[in-house]
Amino acid sequence: MLSDLTRERYELFAKLVRRKSKTGRWLILTHDNPDPDSIASAAGLAKILRRSFRRQVRVAYGGIIGRAENQEMVKQLGLRLSHIRRLDVRKYKHFALVDTQPGTGNNQLDGITPDLVFDHHPIRSATRKVPFADIRTDYGATVTMIAEYIAASGWDLTKKEATAFLYAVRSETQDFGREFSTADRLLFDELLPQADLRALARIQTPRLPLSYYQTLHEALERLQSVGKLVVSNLGSVDIPDMVPEIADLLLRMEGKTWSFCTGVHGDRLYVSLRTSNSRADAGKLIRRLLGRRGKGGGHGMMAGGWIQWEGTRSGTAEGLQKYLAHRLAKILKQNPDRLAPIRMKTSRDETEAG
Repeated sequence: MLSDLTRERYELFAKLVRRKSKTGRWLILTHDNPDPDSIASAAGLAKILRRSFRRQVRVAYGGIIGRAENQEMVKQLGLRLSHIRRLDVRKYKHFALVDTQPGTGNNQLDGITPDLVFDHHPIRSATRKVPFADIRTDYGATVTMIAEYIAASGWDLTKKEATAFLYAVRSETQDFGREFSTADRLLFDELLPQADLRALARIQTPRLPLSYYQTLHEALERLQSVGKLVVSNLGSVDIPDMVPEIADLLLRMEGKTWSFCTGVHGDRLYVSLRTSNSRADAGKLIRRLLGRRGKGGGHGMMAGGWIQWEGTRSGTAEGLQKYLAHRLAKILKQNPDRLAPIRMKTSRDETEAG
């Protein structure tokens, strides 16, 4: 059921789009290394612009679609996305951001003020200058908002679109294990009967490359802990998406309420922070942790960002990883000097002990 808020905002959105040139191309950008929420939201917004307003639209992203589940989602559902490197941005007249905002440092819209922004993260100052922005921090997923706009436009979702939106809600809220709204839950219940469950199963259980297990092995070998915090400082990673994936996994460790994972990709050190404390503000904490040299943001229970490791006081990526882990421990009122490795017991250890 559409809320009065969505009806009002859709009318404002429609008026703005109609005022724009009919011949000018639209470019919709996800955040870098897009996740299911960002991918599905971009596809949904593109549908509205094409079907309701007959606009020429391209969906693009920066970084890598690296996580196996995300690659499988794009493949199974036939979603069309272009890498920003393959496009000439000068050929586009109008721009939109989904699941990201200007000034966050995690999208490729540098120096351009977008016409539209849809997001569920806390509003940034640069977003206030955007002609139209719908920011709903109470929503667990941006795609829920886009689904409401599609309904307001009078279109139905296809089976593939319903599957994409369903998976986006599931992954973003971790099956409603972290922040979500009533709107997210209602959308999920509505989409479940419409979705292709076989395709959904293939998306959720894709084949994984050997490099995935190598990274997982390194993550476990490098575990450290102090109090309720568990940390894993990875070395170089092939895909930045592995960093939040490991952070999610570590938060499930018994007795831990905070997880922090870092990994190096190119000249950037990527970081992910997770917590099971529903009263926390992980987004605010990650910005404090990275300072002015880095870019970060997130929700109450999850956050991420990056910082260029070259030129920092730490001198090396490894030194910066250590510094951030110690600084985080201190912010969480834990003694950083007690941040110590977690040694995994093996069957050999038990045999020798016996």
